[in-house]
This record gives sequence, C-alpha cells and structure tokens, in this order.
Amino acid sequence: MSRAGDRTRAGPRRVVRYPPMTPKPALRQRLRELLAIGSALSTERDLPRLLERILETARTLAHADAGTLYRLEGGALRFEVIRNETLGFRMGGHSGTPIDFAPLPLYRPDGTPNHGMVVAHAALTKETVNIADAYDTPGFDFDGTRAFDARTGYRSRSFLTVPMLDGSGAAIGVLQLINARDRDGRVRIFDADDQLLVESLASQAAVAIDNRLLFAQQEKLFEALIQVINSAIDEKSPYTAGHCHRVPELTMMLAQATVETREGPFADFALSDADRHELRIAGLLHDCGKITTPVHVVDKATKLQTLYDRIGLIETRFEILLRDLEIAFRKGEIDAEAWAAERDALARARALVRRSNVGTETMSDADVAALFALAARSWTPDGGEPVPFLTDDERDNLVVRRGTLNPTEREIINRHIVITLQMLESLPWPRHLQRVPEYAGGHHERMDGRGYPRGLTRDQMSPQARMMGIADVFEALTAGDRPYKVGMRMSQAMRILCQMAVDQHIDRDLFEIFLRKRVYLDYAERFLTPEQRDPIDWNAMPGLSDALRDAVRSHTAARGPTTEG
Repeated sequence: MSRAGDRTRAGPRRVVRYPPMTPKPALRQRLRELLAIGSALSTERDLPRLLERILETARTLAHADAGTLYRLEGGALRFEVIRNETLGFRMGGHSGTPIDFAPLPLYRPDGTPNHGMVVAHAALTKETVNIADAYDTPGFDFDGTRAFDARTGYRSRSFLTVPMLDGSGAAIGVLQLINARDRDGRVRIFDADDQLLVESLASQAAVAIDNRLLFAQQEKLFEALIQVINSAIDEKSPYTAGHCHRVPELTMMLAQATVETREGPFADFALSDADRHELRIAGLLHDCGKITTPVHVVDKATKLQTLYDRIGLIETRFEILLRDLEIAFRKGEIDAEAWAAERDALARARALVRRSNVGTETMSDADVAALFALAARSWTPDGGEPVPFLTDDERDNLVVRRGTLNPTEREIINRHIVITLQMLESLPWPRHLQRVPEYAGGHHERMDGRGYPRGLTRDQMSPQARMMGIADVFEALTAGDRPYKVGMRMSQAMRILCQMAVDQHIDRDLFEIFLRKRVYLDYAERFLTPEQRDPIDWNAMPGLSDALRDAVRSHTAARGPTTEG
C-alpha cells in the first residue's frame, strides 16, 4: 500500500534473496494455483477485472497482507489496484473504489532516472527488489510509506516489487506486495519461493495484459475505420450519416428492453457484453453499402431532382406559354374569356407540377391523368419545332405515386443492402463478430418472406436482425433531417408501425416489447422534436390487443400529457 517518496537517499541498495522456506507439499499446491491462474488470465477480457485478479492472486501466492499493481503509461506508473487486508482498503480494479493518486514518474523533472522510488527503480532496471524492512533499507526513499503508516497505524515492513515485462522485454507495469505473513499471521520476509512464484505470475500477467490491450487497440482501430466509412458517407449525404448514428442507438435500446422482458417468447433472451458489441457494430455498418449509391439518388429531395431540380426548366416553359397566350390575346387572336380560361388552366397545371414534385403526398389517379395530359401538350422553343411540354423522363418522375424515387432509382437505393452484404461478407470476421453480416443485412427483410435481398422469413432471421428492422423503419419515419420529407409525428409513425406488424412486415412480438417497454418514448425524448411528440390515440392503432392498449395507455399517461391522448 506504499506510496514511496521521490527523494534519493545515499547508500547502496539491497536486493535481498533468501533461501527456500516453503515446505515442499505446500509449494506444490502453490504451483498448482499458479498454473490454474495462468489459464484463467488468458481468458479474462475485462481489463479492470484482470488487473484485480492478478494482484489478488499474487497476494494469495505470497501470503501478502497488502499490495499495489501499477501500469506504465506515458513514462509514469499509474495506480490500478490497491488492496490492504488489515486496513480493509479496496481501491481500483473491478470492485474497488476509484483511485485518485497521481501517477509516479520514472524520471525527475531534470530528466534523470527516479531510482529513489522502489517501484520506479524496478520498472527502470527490470529487476525484482526484495526488501526485508522498509524502515531499515538505505538507497530507497520510504518517507511516503512512513507517513502513511503514521497516519493509519499500519506498519509496512517487507516489500516485494516485481516488474511486469511483455514479450519484447519492455516493462508495462509493476507488481508490489507488502508484508508477507506466516501461518501465525506474523509479518515475515518474502522468501525465495514467494519471489519465484510472483515473478512467474508477473510474467504471465504481463502477457495477459499486453494481449488484452492489443485486443482493445484492435477494437478501437476497427471502430475508427467504421467511423471513417460513415464519415465518407457523411461527406456524400449528411442525412444518411444521421441515420447510421440513430439506428444503432435505437437497436440497442430495443435489445436492452428485450433482455429485461421476463414473459412471452423472449422471456429467456439474453445478451453478453460481447453480444452487445457485435450488435452495435452491425448497427453502425447496416447501411455501409450506401457509400456506392449516387448522391443524387440518396439525397433526391424532389421528383425532378438529378444533379439539380429540373422544375426550373418546366417553370420557364410555363412562362413561355403564358407569354404566348398574352401575345395572342393582344393580337386579338383569342377573346378575353378564352384568355382568362387558358390562363387559369395553366395556373392549375403549374400548381399541380409544383405539388407533385415535392412527393410528400400520395398521387391520386386524377392527378396522374392530369400530368399525362399536360405532358402531351406541345410548346415551341424559340426558333424550333413543337415538342411535348414534358419529356418522358419528367413525366415518369412526376407521376411517381409515393416519395420522390422512380422505379429505377428505387432499385438503386434497394441495392445498397446487397452491396452492404457483399462488403461485410467479404471480411474475415473474428469469432465474436461473425454474425455482423447477418444482423446488418437483414433489416429490409419481412416476417412473411416478401422482403429483400434474400426473402427471408421470420424463422430464418435472428432476433437481433428483426430488432434492427424495427429500428430502421421507426428512425426513417421520424427522421427530420431528410431533404425529401419532414419527420413524422409520433402518432403517425406508430400507426404505420402497427399496421406493418399486422401485415407481417416487422416482428409483432418485438414490436410489442417496443411498446410495453416504452422504447419509442425513450427514443423520442432523445431524438425527436417536441412538436413530433404528439398525443397518441391508442384506440386508433390497428392490431393491438386490449391488454396491450391498456398497458401502453396507463404508462404513457404517467409520463405526461405530451404522449397520450
């Protein structure tokens, strides 16, 4: 538990080595414990828990009352785990209180090595320091230890300080034990067996820590690469980037709600930390194929938009027709009644084109017929021959029944999921991420098998892929940053989702959890505007059982009037 001081004392340092003291049967038992912990350390993925386990094992092997594990970072030893059985101190690691001690530097401000501090000396020299009595050891500064003892009434006596070296021989930390005890509980020196066992443990621990840090760095690098992909998509379309951020958030919210469900078909559903990480990665990558989708399709705000909105060309034609109509009237070629009637007809046609171009409303049969009639009308460019008022491409785009994408563009958009699957399935996924392609590639499938790209049915899909499908739809309906639509109010989005559950478009059981566990409300509070969080008339929602209506109504009423009508 010592925090050694930083002033070097004069005099030689003593590295004490003692003959074996441990009876052979007891030593064999300790060796078995050492072998067992080596296997356990290699499988532990949680770094704080790993560090805590290393120190506790070292204390057990050497019968030490106290100890500290330091990790070397940026030229200083950082306190990671502190334990003192006599004083009841449990700091750091997985289960201890946070440590706020300043790191111990390996070098002084003038750049000279800090050999006066025993833990710094062990890290610098890569040698074990075995001290019989800290109060009677020249060469090291134990003023900090003495001050701690005076403050707590503890007596720090024997010290065993062992550097932890990685596979390349570099120090990555220090393991320090204090006050070895004999069978009667009396403080003794750390004998040769203690030192040998702890040095062996330190070697294994260094490899385990190094492997865990390497694994963490690889995960961090991988997530950074994902962010690079999403940033590239962001450069093409900020609207898609927002979608790629929100869908994983909503998916994880629904996943957690499913884990917390204790009844129904998902009563036994569980996710480990690795499962959650895998699902989150899939959510981040679920639309990575859009990196190949043309920008003018992804961001098509109006039906006539390609690289620009071509409605300006049509507006010009209307102006030409109105000009020609005015000239004909001035020349006496038509009377005032015909002039006014034609002018009003052109105004209605112009309003229809403008309204149809936005794509926020479903096209009626009458509007489609009127656009075909307008397209067949001719106009004469200056000095040219009469041509149809609308080109075939302009007409076909304007008569799109819903949204702004024509069938060809819709196919291009839909292909992004095929590209996503191709990209993800081409990667050599490690075992703990092997289901990422399946999760990410299934969010456009339907429960009845009529989705795409593979036409999977509910039973052919994992719960995680079905969760992502619900998240993808709800986010798309309520997103307010799309150029081609405004974000739906919650009541409208919920009505559509309810109908999609009835139509077997989304998983009905997971959608019930989405409602019962208030996932949509939690998401709305984080990502929707106050105007979107409108009252919901649950009686008007199709396909809900009376029990579900009552459950949702009673809860949303408790949340306040903004979520329940």
